[in-house]
Amino acid sequence: MMQPNKPTSKKQSMDWLWWIATLVLLAWTIWQFWPQSQPQANLSYSTFLSQVQAGNVTRVQIAGADITGAFAKSYTVTDAASKTTQTYTTFRTMFPDVVGDATLLPLLESHNVAIDVTPAPTNVLLDLLINGLPVLLLAGIILWSVSQSMRQQSGVFSFGRNRARVYLYDRPLVTFDDVADGEEAKNDLREVVDFLRHPDKYHQIGARIPRGVLLVGPPGTGKTLMARAVAGEANVPFFSISASEFVEMFVGVGASRVRDLFQKSKEVAPAIVFIDELDAVGRRRGAGVGNVNDEREQTLNQLLVEMDGFDERHEVIVLAATNRPDVLDPALLRPGRFDRQVTIGLPDRKGREGILKIHTRSLPLAANVDLALLARTTTGLSGADLANLTNEAALTAARNNHREISLADFEEALDKLLLGGARPLLLDAHDRRVVAYHEAGHALVAWLTPGSDPVHKITIIPHGRALGVTAQMPNDDHYNYSREYLLTRLAVMLGGRAAEEIALDDITTGAENDLVEATRLARRMTTRWGMGALGPLAFQADEQQPFLGYELAQGKEYSETTAARIDENVEQLIGERYAAVKDLLQSARDKLDRLVQALLHEETLDQDRLAQILGPRPLAEQMEILQQA
Repeated sequence: MMQPNKPTSKKQSMDWLWWIATLVLLAWTIWQFWPQSQPQANLSYSTFLSQVQAGNVTRVQIAGADITGAFAKSYTVTDAASKTTQTYTTFRTMFPDVVGDATLLPLLESHNVAIDVTPAPTNVLLDLLINGLPVLLLAGIILWSVSQSMRQQSGVFSFGRNRARVYLYDRPLVTFDDVADGEEAKNDLREVVDFLRHPDKYHQIGARIPRGVLLVGPPGTGKTLMARAVAGEANVPFFSISASEFVEMFVGVGASRVRDLFQKSKEVAPAIVFIDELDAVGRRRGAGVGNVNDEREQTLNQLLVEMDGFDERHEVIVLAATNRPDVLDPALLRPGRFDRQVTIGLPDRKGREGILKIHTRSLPLAANVDLALLARTTTGLSGADLANLTNEAALTAARNNHREISLADFEEALDKLLLGGARPLLLDAHDRRVVAYHEAGHALVAWLTPGSDPVHKITIIPHGRALGVTAQMPNDDHYNYSREYLLTRLAVMLGGRAAEEIALDDITTGAENDLVEATRLARRMTTRWGMGALGPLAFQADEQQPFLGYELAQGKEYSETTAARIDENVEQLIGERYAAVKDLLQSARDKLDRLVQALLHEETLDQDRLAQILGPRPLAEQMEILQQA
């Protein structure tokens, strides 16, 4: 297999030079200051003269102002403090004056002392620093200037090179076993893996593998992880880059990086090129108002050419990921470029359980943690959300000094993710009563309405930007919504405002978000799903066009008269639901008041506590008010 080249960088070479220089300097210092094997007596000059006169000096060596020599007999020094004695055979002293002593030589000769005169020792390192430091500084400045110039020139020449992260054979492998959900996507991508493993089998029969595979799905569903799993299963080089890294301020740089990326991938083929967030460079050309982004469009054109210009025998496959396939250029999605689109959606209940098992396999879980139950109560969460959930549960357990992560830690973490963090906001008695009736209205309508999602928890403790929260958890995943189910959702949304109007003297602004969502849902039922009085007709009244230029050019596809009928239908639909909800709450006013009293006292109620207060949920035939409406 091809192994990556690992050239030694300039920085590593300079590091080695610095280490060698440091070791040499350390060795010289140790040699200079290492203590002598025989200790020398440090004599004063007067003591030295008295020893010479006493005939106790046999030889001396004069080097500048330093005088060293040997005793004829031993010289003993007694320490008065410690009462210890030290015997010396050699000594050392200095002239008291820089000009020396003119009487010393005659004195030494008269006592037959051997005299040896040598030049004064010089400090080699000090001389080297004094004489060579300016030269070294000048050479260092010149080398630094040259390296900076070469680096700038290298930056100019490498400006058009790709910045993809290259993962060769020594990377940590990620396989399909590490991806818990997306069996349909895995099946579609196994053919790509088989082609990269056995390309000759396809070439011999004349088959052409898809040149590009587009991974489409909501954020956090594991598109990048799936691409890494394909590279891990095939065990081929993996080039990973974000589409935004192609685009620069200068026109033509992105196109140059695209060419460089595909050239390098062909050199190590079979290989995988993964482009994340493809919509950053692959947006529809000619869309929008005003000037055109020439750099982005040239980069897109080069990408189209490279993908269409592949030799059929080049074993390079392009994987790309996006959560906005509607904004991509049609030329990018045609056969021959991105031949296939693999949808990676939100995980189902079985997939969520598998994802939780992967993220909790290294965590100490308590015996009461049921991952199947957690998977059922986390409907609509993506893989990234579930990973965040397990991490928040671990943080909660650590914060509470737990040795194991319990089910209560997971529930607290789930409330934090879905409802927001609890805020210590002090409300007066009137505001708490308003919030209690508002949330009790939501919960009671959901409890008494057949077909609505069960109420998981209701609280009047502020979470996030909400003063109170009523959380509903569906029993199972929904892939298709009936008209009756949507009407029950409308009823639950309007329950808070209806409870305020029934039980309080005045209405408040607390229902703002409820009214916005209810109006949006009613308009979609009328204009997109054919569930209103206009019949089975669809209008693009609620569709968001990603490009302003296209929206201005197309205009509306229905008349002003039809727009007025749509508004009337939305108003009628919400008015009917609101009237039915008011009738329902008025007929169950005693339950509403009991629920409010429990909320004011306990602040948070779970599903079991709601059953104790409100009794079992009624059957459909018992709810004549909503059925007649």
